[in-house]
Amino acid sequence: MRTITLVTQKGGAGKTTVATSLAVAAQQTGETVAAFDLDPQGSLAEWGRIRAKTEPGSIADPRLPVVERFPMERLAKMKAMLDGLGTKGITLAVLDTAGADNPTTHAAMEASSFCLVPIRPTRLDLLAVRATVQAIMRSGKPFAFVLNQCSTIPRNNRANDTATGLSSIGFMAEPLLLLRNDYQDAFASGMGVTEYAPDGKAADEARQLWSWVKAQMETKE
Repeated sequence: MRTITLVTQKGGAGKTTVATSLAVAAQQTGETVAAFDLDPQGSLAEWGRIRAKTEPGSIADPRLPVVERFPMERLAKMKAMLDGLGTKGITLAVLDTAGADNPTTHAAMEASSFCLVPIRPTRLDLLAVRATVQAIMRSGKPFAFVLNQCSTIPRNNRANDTATGLSSIGFMAEPLLLLRNDYQDAFASGMGVTEYAPDGKAADEARQLWSWVKAQMETKE
């Protein structure tokens, strides 16, 4: 079983939206996914609650992915617990962490097969990401940046400049994720973006991101 941890020590980078998009995109390609909320804010768990109320006949299956808050009493044995999910048919775990440097976040990094670091193309995000990268490097886990909420204006080069800078210290996940309403509307509906607007550009980005992450994890095994 593989584990993807979404981590960055700054709020507002879009960790939860990326987590839900990845979890559903992976589920749609044959993975059996469990998504765990490790953030006291509980945004992923709220998405799961909304999803559980999905109307019968909706494209969204309220049973899958499995969405739960991570049991904090199992924090010290997180890796063993996640590995045990494999015996129950789970093939992929997605961990959504808080935007903070705390023991829970570090445990999630240690338990991961691959870490994703969502980051917006802003100066503040670039400054804040340093501590996250240092922590991941100390853990020895493979990781990549996900450049998120990028401008859709073609002449705006901020995203490309940010990607160039980030590439000097780590891998850049593909593709860049643009600032599209479908991501937020899907979240508000308890869906992944590939369910909410399957033919949209945001859905295509989510599928490409999952394919890229899956390929990276396969090369690390």
